[in-house]
Amino acid sequence: MEINEKFLKPYDPANTESKIYKLWEESGFFNPDNLPGERKEVFTIMMPPPNATGVLHMGHALGGTIQDILTRYKRMQGFKTLYLPGTDHASIATQSKVEKEIQKKEGKTRHDLGRDEMLKRIDSFVEENRHTMTQQMRVLGTSCDWSREAFTLDDKRNRAVNTVFKKMYDDGLIYRGNRIVNWDPKGQTTISDDEIVYEERTSKLYTFKYSADFPISISTSRPETKVGDVAVAVHPDDVRYTEYIGKEYDLEFAGVPIHIKIIADKEVDPAFGTGALGVTPAHSMIDWEIADRHDLPRIQVINEYAKMTVGGENLLGKKVTDAREVIVSWLRENNLLEKEEDIKQNVSTAERTGGIVEPLPKLQWFINVNKEIPGQNRTFKNILRESVESKSVRIIPDFFEKTYFHWIDNLRDWCISRQIWYGHRVPVWYKGEEIYCGVEAPTDEGWKQDEDTLDTWFSSGMWTFSTLGWPEQTEDLKTYHPTSVMVHAYEILFPWTARMIMMSNYVLDVNPYHTLYLTGIVRDAKGQKFSKSLGNGIDPIDIANKFGMDAGRIALVVGTAPGTDSKVSEDKIKGYKNFANKIWNITRFVLDNVDEKNFANKIENELTLEFKKVYEDITSDMDNFRFHLASEKIYHYIWHRFADEIIEESKKIILEGDEKAEERKTALVSIWTDCLKVLHPFMPFVTEEIWSMLPIPNKNLLIVENWPK
Repeated sequence: MEINEKFLKPYDPANTESKIYKLWEESGFFNPDNLPGERKEVFTIMMPPPNATGVLHMGHALGGTIQDILTRYKRMQGFKTLYLPGTDHASIATQSKVEKEIQKKEGKTRHDLGRDEMLKRIDSFVEENRHTMTQQMRVLGTSCDWSREAFTLDDKRNRAVNTVFKKMYDDGLIYRGNRIVNWDPKGQTTISDDEIVYEERTSKLYTFKYSADFPISISTSRPETKVGDVAVAVHPDDVRYTEYIGKEYDLEFAGVPIHIKIIADKEVDPAFGTGALGVTPAHSMIDWEIADRHDLPRIQVINEYAKMTVGGENLLGKKVTDAREVIVSWLRENNLLEKEEDIKQNVSTAERTGGIVEPLPKLQWFINVNKEIPGQNRTFKNILRESVESKSVRIIPDFFEKTYFHWIDNLRDWCISRQIWYGHRVPVWYKGEEIYCGVEAPTDEGWKQDEDTLDTWFSSGMWTFSTLGWPEQTEDLKTYHPTSVMVHAYEILFPWTARMIMMSNYVLDVNPYHTLYLTGIVRDAKGQKFSKSLGNGIDPIDIANKFGMDAGRIALVVGTAPGTDSKVSEDKIKGYKNFANKIWNITRFVLDNVDEKNFANKIENELTLEFKKVYEDITSDMDNFRFHLASEKIYHYIWHRFADEIIEESKKIILEGDEKAEERKTALVSIWTDCLKVLHPFMPFVTEEIWSMLPIPNKNLLIVENWPK
């Protein structure tokens, strides 16, 4: 049989992959409305929108590959399959990056530019990056419906955000209050608990008394905050301090007058330090809660720039680190310092700026997670727990459930306001003492909108339904929600998964999806995280140019179980480039040794039944999200069983004109065409290219061929 002259040369991914992607796009099959045949069952997967701050990395490549494997598999199984793409405005990360660039190039701050000009600069930066990222997604082979592409900050998403905010506001679930928050002095904004990175650092633990005649010693790693102390808390059963409970003392500490009350609180650990806790409500989350329980005053002594706001010349205006030294010196001079020891401490730093977080009391917008939702007889905390406990949302791997429940147990009211300019602006307006909350701005004059923007996870939490047109009751929303599966890294289990479950249940009274598949972190060959400082980064686009994206995709998946970190190197990827060549060469052998009629006939014999068991096993793996096993099985079958054994055996049968030659030819064709189908979700480019050159009667593009049954 005459074969395409392409097979006379080695497989060339560089000149194949872009051509194949264009073929897919032009076919219209990425859009579920255009899929052939009647498709009653629906499969929906939403792309976790990558931050519009730069280029895709290997973590994106892993997540995108898993999502695309699922999409291609379900599409071939006959599902009405929607894979919806998008990008995230990533407010803090994006503004921070643009601000740094402006400071570096122009020596200006955002305040020098003003809000309008700053937002104009950010919009330009984001638009350029979004275009770059969507082109990169195409290189990865992402078979998503570009006609439905969404952006978390576009007009439709903004309407959805404002609608949810107003609904929560009217339901009494959103409130504005003066509470302690995580303040980033470097970024000059609040951040959520989930945006904190804990860094282990060596610190000092100081044990001392406020004054020589004060009866109790306390221990702290932050003496500078003690000028804001209002109480000393001890455990009610601690016999060392029983006689002092209820007593009050007026003292002068490092030149600052303080009033201390001895209180009993069961949350105090008698075994830590001296068993007595100096309570600083304005600068500690734990102490703030103690103040709530004991009706204590909250005296702020540190400002938004991490500088002292009390004291004389020795303290006032000093940075907290300098103030610490001043107070420790004062304690030494007055013989009040009893002990000084080195400790390891987890220091809270802001994920995006690296600034050391200061707990500060601020007037902010919060979502009440413990208040009953009108009409639902449950709280947001209840929703989060029940959804996973009941298995309505299945987490893969399930060992993350324990971490998830621990997070819920410690969940505080969610601070959703940010003191930055880029993002969804709080849809609240003020005029004198009047407050107006609405989806649209008030029409009469004199109103001023709240300056703050909303936490990016507030808008991202609506991703599964805002992308389908909500608050409009669109056909897409009716058809594709709730979605089927969400795939994202375990690092954002709490900030994103939890918010999606909250938002979807609140707005639509359903979970956003039934399965959450968590990926791990992609590391280098030594197990190190990819980073600029180590210079060990691997660019997925470079991989595509050098080895072909098929090789990169399957290298990321084979051996990578859900929720576990994985190693990838150029050597591993190169091995799968050789596999792509192997597939190419196998096809050449098959076409060289069979006839067109063999593609039209069907046969069932020992070999085809053997492969049937293989692909049934692989299908089971696919259905149960064991892609690392499915990919490995098809790889081993093709290379070690089909190529090494069946083809070698077939050479003798076919070349010698054995009486079973025709049967063997038809079996080869039958098995090989099904191999290409099973391999397609993992290595879509090379399989589609080969498929296009096979003389199969009435064939379609491989992307919409039927999965073997």
